[in-house]
Parts: sequence; C-alpha cells; structure tokens
Amino acid sequence: MNNTGTQNSSRNVIFLVAVAALGYFVDIYDLLIFSILRVQSLKDIGVPADQITEKGLHIQNMQMLGLLLGGIIWGIIGDKFGRIKVLFGSILLYSIANFANGFVTDVESYAIIRLIAGIGLAGELGAGITLVSETMSKENRGYGTMMVAVIGLFGAVAAAIVAKHCSWQTSYLIGGGLGAFLLLLRIGTFESGLYKNVAESKVSKGNMLMLFTNGKRFWRYLCCILIGTPLWYVVGVLVFLSPEFGKLLHATAPLSAGDGVMWTYIGISIGDVFAGVLAQILKSRKITILVFLLLSVVSVVFYLKADGMTPDKFIWLCLFMGIAVGYWANFVTIASEQFGTNIRSTVTTTVPNFVRGALIPITVLFKFFVKEYGFINSGYITMGILTLIALFALSQLKESFGKDLDYIEE
Repeated sequence: MNNTGTQNSSRNVIFLVAVAALGYFVDIYDLLIFSILRVQSLKDIGVPADQITEKGLHIQNMQMLGLLLGGIIWGIIGDKFGRIKVLFGSILLYSIANFANGFVTDVESYAIIRLIAGIGLAGELGAGITLVSETMSKENRGYGTMMVAVIGLFGAVAAAIVAKHCSWQTSYLIGGGLGAFLLLLRIGTFESGLYKNVAESKVSKGNMLMLFTNGKRFWRYLCCILIGTPLWYVVGVLVFLSPEFGKLLHATAPLSAGDGVMWTYIGISIGDVFAGVLAQILKSRKITILVFLLLSVVSVVFYLKADGMTPDKFIWLCLFMGIAVGYWANFVTIASEQFGTNIRSTVTTTVPNFVRGALIPITVLFKFFVKEYGFINSGYITMGILTLIALFALSQLKESFGKDLDYIEE
C-alpha cells in the first residue's frame, strides 16, 4: 500500500511538472510572438517604416503593463483562492486575447489586446513554479523548476518556427489554440498540500500590503525583482531591436529579430540546465546567479562590439547571450523560496512580471541615453547600470537552497 501510494505520488508530481512546463511553453510562445511578428504585422496594418520602432515599443510596453497588472491580480488570487484557479483563469484570458490579435487592423486596438494578453500571461509562470516548489522535496525542487523553465522556454523556438511558415494572423490564432488545448490538460492538476493547510487556517492570505508594511520584507521583495532586470533587458531591448542594432553595427545583411529571439531562448534553455545543475552541485542559488550575471556582461560586450557581423555570427551571439542570462529558473525559484506560503503565490507571480514590466522604465532609460550617446554606447551603459544594481540586490538576499517552505509570513 505504501509503495503504491509512493508511486501514485511520484506520478502526480511528474504530471504536475509536465503540465507546468507545457503551460510555460505556451506562455512563452504567446509572450514573445509580438517580438517576432512586430515588423511584418505593423507593416501590414499600415504603419509607415519610419514609425515601426516607435509603435513597436509602444505595443511592447502595453503588453508589459498588462504583465505588471496581471502579476498583482493573479498573485493575490493564487494565495486567496488557490494556485489551480490562477492556471485556468490566466490561460483562458490570454487565449481569447491571442485569437483577437489575429484580427487587428490598427495600432491602438493592437496595443489594447496585447495589454489584455499581458494580464492573462502574467499568471502562468508564478502559479506553476509555486505549485512545483511546494509539491516537490526541498532537495529536488530545483530540478523541477529547472525542467519547467527549460521545456517552457522552447515556446520561443516554436513561435519563431510558426512565424516563418505562417502569416502573422495565423501565428496568433495558433497561440490561442495552444492555450485552449492546455486548458484541457489542466483538468487533472491538483492543489499543493502546503497551500491546503494554509487555506484551512485564518491566517491572512494574498495580502499584498504585507510586502510593503514591513521594511525588511519589502527590501527582500525588491531585491528579488532587481536581480532579474539584466535578463529581460537583453531580450527586450538588445534582441528586440536587433534590426536597428544590426544597421549601426554594419551587419552584412538585415538581422531578424525573430531569429534572434529564437536563438536567445534556445540559449536561455541551455543556460537554465547549466544553472540548475550548478546550483545543485554548489547547493547555492546565489553563487550560481552571480556567475551568470558576470557572464552576461561579457556576452553583451561581444554583441555590441560585433561590427560587420554576419547573420550567422548574430545567431551565435544571441545563443551566447541567452546562455549567459539563463538563470531565469533560479531567479524565479529564489523568489519563491524567500517568502511564506500565505503570500508565496503573490511573490512568485509578481516578481517575474515586475521584471518584465520593468522593461518600460528600462526602455525609457535606454532611449534617454540614446539621445546623448547613441544606440551602441547606450547598450553598454544601460547593461552596466542594471548589472551593478542586480549584483548589489543579490548580495542582500539570504541563501535559500534547501530551505523548508512550510511556514507563513506574520
């Protein structure tokens, strides 16, 4: 009986990790599809060539604003009503939004629908990582979250492949269809035992004000966000604007943002494997993230110094940058491990989405430097500032590897 129970429990955990990974796969597909389709879709709806960069950043920022809002909404729902409800609600919302995106004809409707999609997309990763972290043993949960990130990040590869072979409208419709299929898979998922115990108590759950009413807790929360900003800058600015960077670097042919996103995310998946294994060997997430932050600076320097790069060299540089910033799974896991069960979903859902949403001020900062120093120098300056901030924030966090998560925040 005990063996049977253990086998059933193991199968349940494997199923949960698999479904969380597939959920993140669809999440990444839908999150990045605009980055890949930006130029062609904006041309087709009549945006002049000289406005594509500006309008593209506007739509991108609207999606990021949605991620900020959605992170708060879904995080609170996850702690108050359960992680499973977040998974269903968020998938339904972003699936509908992606179906709608296939029919846009103007910039403003495009931006509003990406805002709605962003709200929906915000719930997927945090709920999945929280469930996996709370369900697996403290010694092995790093492997579980690593698998979620590795499989999930290949959603970027799928998005790039689909975009190459389908129209931009069809690519959005496929994203909506993947979400609808995922809803069916989610029927068999189960709530974490740690949350069930808290749900039955009278302790305050999903109270986001708890993160701001205690100075030490707020500082811990802010530091969790800041360590992830260099990663999203690489993806959201350096790769997103690769066609523009390519012209200034005298690339031998126009650079494709779609190819850049795909190879960067392949790199991130590879990096997540190395980072996950390194964390398990060192038994330290902090040292692992430190190594990858320093490596990411090296990769960006190589990218911004690649004058006269070929499309092939661009792909290798994107792969290198992706590997270097491949600490995403460790970053999200360390955030999850820093807080108690009663606000863990709120933290784990808001932190990665606040990092994504931080792309808005990061873009403003980058554009400010562009006016003074130009595109290339601004790339160096912005990366340097974000990395220094991230290193300081990392130094302020306690090591959380192997930490017992069965506790609450008072």
